[in-house]
Amino acid sequence: MHMKELVEKIVRALVDSPDEVHVQEISGISITLVKIRVSRQDVRYLVGRKGKNIDPLRTIVSAAGKRQRYMVEVHDPKN
Repeated sequence: MHMKELVEKIVRALVDSPDEVHVQEISGISITLVKIRVSRQDVRYLVGRKGKNIDPLRTIVSAAGKRQRYMVEVHDPKN
């Protein structure tokens, strides 16, 4: 399973509107950015109180990313 699919699967399980989950993987030389976009209402479920959901997701992505460094970014639907 690729990182994009792993992140999509986890995020879809956390939110109320799984059909509105979009994950984009942008590869660079030394880092890969994983951008997550969810509905405005679901941002609170994705991030969690005091980051209790997003922090473990970042840890999983980092651990699964063997030699490549990964960075997880949540798109702010307000902007």
